[in-house]
Amino acid sequence: MARKPARSKARRPSAGATPPAAGTPREQIIAAFMALLAEKSIETIGLAEIAERADVSLADLRGEFSSPLAILAAHVKELDRQVLSGSAPDMEEEDARERLFDVLMRRLDLLAPHKEAVRSLIRSARRNPPLAVALNAMTVRSQQWMLAAAGIRASGPKGMLRAQGLAVLFANVLRTWVDDDEDQTRTLAALDNQLAHGQRFSGLLDDLFRIPAAACAFRERLRSARRSDRRGRDADDRATA
Repeated sequence: MARKPARSKARRPSAGATPPAAGTPREQIIAAFMALLAEKSIETIGLAEIAERADVSLADLRGEFSSPLAILAAHVKELDRQVLSGSAPDMEEEDARERLFDVLMRRLDLLAPHKEAVRSLIRSARRNPPLAVALNAMTVRSQQWMLAAAGIRASGPKGMLRAQGLAVLFANVLRTWVDDDEDQTRTLAALDNQLAHGQRFSGLLDDLFRIPAAACAFRERLRSARRSDRRGRDADDRATA
């Protein structure tokens, strides 16, 4: 079903949003890293450079984080926290797709000040498969929380598959978002289309879970047939003897 323009406009993120001022050394480090990431690729960002930009010592940096990826993970975790703390009370009245749309648009809203950093990560992931794998794992964990925020079960194997599907979906939307205008029209359309396609995930997942069950049943029938065949051969051997 097509989304009503009035509702889409109401959900458009604020492009002029600004990140909160960094206070603690940990916050300073995260802010410095995200600023550097907006300027260069993650592969070229050194630990000493992060410490200098954050105005902390290398010892303080090591006390907080073990690597640039650990700093990025902390940023993602804080983003998750902000999304989760901003849930609207009236979301419960919406269906699952609408709730997920709200959650992901809220996430994009919070990401707005870091658009260049996201663009940098997308470029790096395209040419660096190990980095892409690490970013995917980070994103899947994050999307489990986004599913939970939308009231969609995200636990267990099926929840992990849902989170992986949502991670791919959100990555596709980000590729549109980084080049979109301030009105976010293309982003809204991309997210709406991706979620429309994603509505069939549940059915596909049910099929996936039926496949192992069917395979187990087939293997059990095969074992039973082999046991019967073996008993028949043993009976023939005794009769011959």
